[in-house]
Amino acid sequence: MNERRVLVVEDERTIAESIAARLRAEGFTVEIAADGPSAVAQFHAGQPDLVVLDVMLPGFDGLEVCRRIQADRPVPVLMLTARDDETDLLVGLAVGADDYLTKPFSMRELTARVHVLLRRMERAAATPAPPAIRLGDIEINEAERRVRRAGADVHLTPTEFDLLVHLAGRPRTVLPRERLLAEVWGWGDGSGTRTVDSHIKALRRKLGADLIRTVHGVGYALELPS
Repeated sequence: MNERRVLVVEDERTIAESIAARLRAEGFTVEIAADGPSAVAQFHAGQPDLVVLDVMLPGFDGLEVCRRIQADRPVPVLMLTARDDETDLLVGLAVGADDYLTKPFSMRELTARVHVLLRRMERAAATPAPPAIRLGDIEINEAERRVRRAGADVHLTPTEFDLLVHLAGRPRTVLPRERLLAEVWGWGDGSGTRTVDSHIKALRRKLGADLIRTVHGVGYALELPS
């Protein structure tokens, strides 16, 4: 397997260097950016396979960095936040982050999350794509990882796309949040239900509020568009 490239965006030098050292020890090629403009420039220049992105940055914040890089090329983003602020987390997930860690975190947990995100992308790339899924006026092309509704392209992040495909493969079936976390994110402990909820909100915003039905206390089901 080719050496994977990771961009670490963190303005606290000690933290950035610690993350970079650990990821290099895991076999990754790592670059560091310390502010928003530099992060976007290095992303375009280096074409990383994954971005570790702090929310609080000089220049412009990590949320704006995430918006700009995801608009250019979908890439897995692991967001770091200094506090367990639900607003930060929900906004970060809404603009394209795939996962998050709240500081302080262990390097072991960070590297585990990085490996999970990259393995999911590798599995998606290696799995032969089935024929396009058609649900009403929605077309999901797994080979191209492209979604259209009423003939117009809909930009989804890697995780949003994987979640939509998972729900579309079982239309009208209620899938519990814990199952979605295990099968889409690869998390086995059942924690992180806010992550699922935030990605569902993003799919509704991009594809229509009527697409996914909430079963309170259980999970979500994809409804067939009329």
